[in-house]
This record gives sequence, C-alpha cells and structure tokens, in this order.
Amino acid sequence: MLQELRVHNLALIDSLHLDLTAQQTGLIVLTGETGAGKSIILQAINLLTGGRGAASWVRNDCEQAGIEAVFTIRPDHAELNGLLSEHSLKDGSSCIVRRVLTREGRSKVYVNDQSVTTRLSGELTAGLINIASQHDHQQLLNARNHLDYLDVFGELRGLRQQFGKLFHRWQQASSELRQLQEKEQDKEQQRDFLRFQLEEIRKCGPVAGEDEQLLREREQLKSSDALLRLVGAGSRLLSGMVGNLADVRKHIGHAAGLDAGLAPLSERIGAAGFELEDLDAALQKYLDEIPMDPSRLDLISGRLAELKQLQRKYGPTLEEVIAFAAGAEANLALLDSLEQEIARAEVRLEEISTEALLRAAELTQARREAAKRLEAGMEKELASLSFPQAVFRVAVTEPEGLGMDGIHSTGRDNVEFLFSANPGEPAKPLAKIVSGGELSRLMLAMKCLLARRDQVDTVIFDEVDAGIGGQAAEAVAEKIGELAGHHQVLCITHLPQIAAWADLHFKVEKQVENGRTRTVINPLGKEARVGELARMLGGEHPTAQTLAFAGELIERGNTRKLA
Repeated sequence: MLQELRVHNLALIDSLHLDLTAQQTGLIVLTGETGAGKSIILQAINLLTGGRGAASWVRNDCEQAGIEAVFTIRPDHAELNGLLSEHSLKDGSSCIVRRVLTREGRSKVYVNDQSVTTRLSGELTAGLINIASQHDHQQLLNARNHLDYLDVFGELRGLRQQFGKLFHRWQQASSELRQLQEKEQDKEQQRDFLRFQLEEIRKCGPVAGEDEQLLREREQLKSSDALLRLVGAGSRLLSGMVGNLADVRKHIGHAAGLDAGLAPLSERIGAAGFELEDLDAALQKYLDEIPMDPSRLDLISGRLAELKQLQRKYGPTLEEVIAFAAGAEANLALLDSLEQEIARAEVRLEEISTEALLRAAELTQARREAAKRLEAGMEKELASLSFPQAVFRVAVTEPEGLGMDGIHSTGRDNVEFLFSANPGEPAKPLAKIVSGGELSRLMLAMKCLLARRDQVDTVIFDEVDAGIGGQAAEAVAEKIGELAGHHQVLCITHLPQIAAWADLHFKVEKQVENGRTRTVINPLGKEARVGELARMLGGEHPTAQTLAFAGELIERGNTRKLA
C-alpha cells in the first residue's frame, strides 16, 4: 500500500510530498484544473513502474529529477515477498522504490536503496500498484488483450505458465525432428560424399609429420653430390686425426706409468680419442645414408603433391586431415543410425504433443468456466454502473485444425469480449460499438472484478470519468467508493460526484513564484472541499446554491459510505 510519494524537479514540480499514512484504505482524490499538473503526478508513478523516461522531463535549470514512493507490504503477499527475497531486496514490511532521471538522459532505479533494472522494478511494482488510465481503455478495445484479462480473473496464470513451458518443450522437439528429417532427405548424398572423402584420405594414408620428413629428404637428394664430397673430405681428415691421437694416447699412457702426475692428462687424451672415434663413426654412417637414387626425388615430389592436395581439402596440417577423416567416419555412423534417431524423436514429439493437447484442453475448460463467471460478474458490476440490462459475453473459440495446428504458448484459445448496452441488441465486439463513457464503465467494472482477485492493494484511476455524466457519474462514484472499502484507491477526476466520496482530497494547482510556474498539491479540509466541488460544478465563481449542492454531495457520499 502506498504510504508516501515524493517528487523533485520533474516538469513543473519542484518539490511535492503526498502523505497517505493517515488513510490505509479508502478513496484518495486528486482534482484541479486541466493542465494543473495532475498528469505529471501520474507520470511520476509510471516512471517508478519502469516506464520510459526522457531528459526533457527534468525541470529547467536542474541537473536531475527524482521520484520516490514508500509502500508497505502485507506478510501474506507471497508473490511479491518471494520476488524481493529472490533478488535480496527484502527489507521488512517496507518497500521503497526510487528513480532518478538526469539531464543527460541517464536513468537509475533503486529498490530499498539497491540499484535494479527497470524491468525488475516493473515486475515488483506490478504487485504493488495497478494503474487504470486511458491507455488501459484502449487495451480493453484490443481483443488480443482479452485472454490476459480472462486468465487474471480466473486465476489461471499458473496453469498458463505451466502450459507455456510444455509448449516450449514441444517447439524444441519439433525443431529437432525437423532437423533430423532434413538430414534424412539428403542422407544418401551425404553418405556418398562422406565415403568419398574418407576413401580419398585412407587411400593416401597420411602419417602425422610425414610431409616435414619428406621435405628434409628432398633437400638431401638435391644436395647429395655436395654432401658426399664435403662430408667425405671431413671424414677422411677425421680418420687421420683418430689414428694420430691413438699414438699420442699410447705414448702418454706409458709416460703416466713413469710419472703419476701425467695420469689426469692421459685420461683426458683417452676421452678425446673415444669422442673422435664416435664422431668418425657417425660421419661414416651419414655418408652411407646419403640418398643417391635420382628416381627417389620424383617419388618424394609425387607424395608431397598428394599430401598437399589433402591439406587443401581437409585442413592445413596432416594432423587436421587425419582428424577430419575421424569426423567423417563418426558422421557416417550417425547417418547409419539416423532412422533410429528419427523414430525416437517422433515418439518423443508424440508424447509431448499428447500431453500438450491434454493440458490445452484442461486450460480451455477452465477458461470456459471462468468466462461464465466473468460474464455474470461483469453484468452485475455493469448493472450497478447504470447498465441495468447490459449483456456481456466472453467468446472462447478454438482453431479448426486438429492436433497442434493453431496452438500457441498461451493455449489453443482465442478470447474476445462482446457487449450490448441495449436490450434486444446482440452483443458485438467492443471496438465496434462502445462509446467513450461505456468504455470507461466497462474498464471500471473489469478493474473492480480483478482487484478482488489479485494482491495489489493500491489502484489508481486516471480520469475514469471520461465521457460520463448524470446518473452514470453517480453510479461510477458509488462503484469506486465500494472498491475503496477494501483497497487504497487514488482517483484523478473532474467529476464532483466522485470527489464527493473522497476520504482524502488533494487539490493540484499551478502557482507562479519569482517568475516561475510550479505545480503544488495541497490537502483540503471540509470547507475547502466544498469550495473545490463547487468549482467543479459551477466554475471559479460558484453561487450559493452551487456551494450548497457541493456540501450536499459530500454529505450524501459520507452517508453512502456508512451504509
């Protein structure tokens, strides 16, 4: 329930404080001349619900605008308390929603002093406040919204969400089956192509690193004559050194027998001799392995060309070519099992479809039952709003197709509201027949019905009196007063009949101070209320009779509230 509203530097409002702590439930009325700024207050509340803001709304010569609302939350409001706890925003029984708009166009929203997204603030405030404006009237004319109204009235949102999840599963299963069937259509072509690729790679038989080894061998063949000449010369010189070093080792070995001090030197000469012998052997082995067959060069070039062709088709390295072959083999195995996969996917889709159709039928039945209750409830509400013989019908229709044809995430049903205000005239779609005044009363009747089913404590009506006068105005006032008996109702109105029912009455007006215009809001006492109603009845200079009638309206409203 809304306790306080503070607005700073928004359009014509420099500072506004609306204190509602004295009235837990009841009717709070805001009145004032057209253009006084009542819509700015509604705009401020709409910003708290996640509505789009604009830098131009920041008051001139100010850097930012701020809106803050303090709500109390009932402990039994499970959905809202759960949402706050889920996002670690719970702070006792209070919920403070604040929004800041800057002149640069930036916007921030806070809930209990923690920054949140506008989307989350919209979800939270949907459980705190319900706004009925001219926009809602247009929504009621649009048949696409009628299903939502019916589901809210019938408390079917839980069933609808469950079906939505099931429908999403059906969509996924349908997509998977469709993809498998597309593969099946060109399966043979894919199989032949994969087999060709695999056979081409297997026939060549590449080995990882083979191309690098062949490149080295090719370079050796190209340089074999020079290598043979250079390495051979080096080997012959080294062989002579090995023989000479053997004689040196023998002489120093004998000398070490005569002088022990030569032993370390003798060992070093021996080690060097062994190392030279190993080097000599390695050079001889290299000489023996130098490729000398010119035909081998042609074979290597041919093999490298084969490998290069594979690399151009299947990967830049032989390792990737080999991995491609393994993937092709795996895909062939999958194609061979495709029929079994399709069969399993068909069974799975059939199971989900059967469950979805059963749940859709249950949802349809629940909607038809709720539609009857909504028809009776609306006709009762409309009767109290000066439509004593109005006919309200809820048409629930299904698509003609069988199975899942025409089904969507909300079920199989199309819902449209039909209305007739005149006896003997058939009920027709709202958009074709209702006038502005009729639409206002239809919206009020719908809001009254829905308010009894949701957990929202605060309802705001923005000029619900549009197109209404006379006896209908009295009926609307009484209906709003009835709703205010169990809800906190804020009503922006131009009708004195509605204002007369107020438990709290605020007047919104413009003032000019120091050459600047500002919107202010002031609570009205008993005498001021009479004067304001008289202004609403007869203009700025009401007669004594008008003042008397205004007082009578207020007394009548108080009497009816006590009845």
